[in-house]
Amino acid sequence: MTVLKYWQAVNLALREELAHDERVILFGEDVAAPGGAFGASKGLMEEFGHRVRDTPISEGAITGLGVGAAAAGARPVVEIMFADFLTLAMDQVVNQAAKIHYMSGGAVQVPLTVRTLCGAHRGAGPQHSQSLEAWLAAVPGLRVVAPATAADAKGLLKSAIRSPDPVVVIESLALWNQRGEVPADADFLIPLGRAAVRREGSDLTVVAWGAAVPRALAAAEAAAQHGVEVEVIDLRSLSPLDHTTVLASVRNTGRLLVVQDAVAPCSVGSEVVRVAVADAFDHLRSAPVVLCPPFAPVPFPAALTNRYFPQVEDIVRAAQQLTGALV
Repeated sequence: MTVLKYWQAVNLALREELAHDERVILFGEDVAAPGGAFGASKGLMEEFGHRVRDTPISEGAITGLGVGAAAAGARPVVEIMFADFLTLAMDQVVNQAAKIHYMSGGAVQVPLTVRTLCGAHRGAGPQHSQSLEAWLAAVPGLRVVAPATAADAKGLLKSAIRSPDPVVVIESLALWNQRGEVPADADFLIPLGRAAVRREGSDLTVVAWGAAVPRALAAAEAAAQHGVEVEVIDLRSLSPLDHTTVLASVRNTGRLLVVQDAVAPCSVGSEVVRVAVADAFDHLRSAPVVLCPPFAPVPFPAALTNRYFPQVEDIVRAAQQLTGALV
């Protein structure tokens, strides 16, 4: 094990996969000589040369190039600086990458990895801070993951690159400098589609992913001081979603709280609640709750941003209300 920052784990995963398979190529805006807008590809051009390339500022072109390269036998990793900018490449991601394997009768695979950032939490405003994971998770043919720890940032990205299917890896700028233990093994992989139980508890299941996970864990520790034992499930894979782990926890605790940085309508949290109600209804002691931002654009000012996204105290309060504990 080694201790790395979240972004360093991403960098390590890219380096290891470029070394592991010569079909792996990396391109995007400023990923080569500058080392990425936030340092994720630092030093890779110097080590792997032309396999790491800068592109014009065109998300559609970047992703379209990735789809074509993947269909031709490469394993491209493309970087889209913010998830907000994926809106400019939705045709390539949704209508091409996600559909080619099906439409070719299984003859053509698209092992494309799209890396992007969401939920900046840094006063980045409405066009650089959205959590749009539900848009992607609703598309058949796409896999979508959201690592919340440095170890997962490495293990999920490596699994995505080795997958025969198109995978969108949603990283979190809010976690960019958080440190964690990361396995040094170059073959360390985290299977896609498997959630993680980050904390065990018997009174309430809290489901979260990405930047919401550390806040959920901090809230669970705070709630324990009031006698409420919270089990925290880190989904980490949004599509496919690990129904088994979520349902096992809900059946044990009888209560469900979803904490997300995305707005509620048509969200991943809505899907988690649907699954719980459909398959664990008889075990529920209260109606599930989705704790999320208001249905409004992400504000610029830091003070408003902190109120926009659910904070630790909000999660504690919701946990106490759901379990009937004193607020």
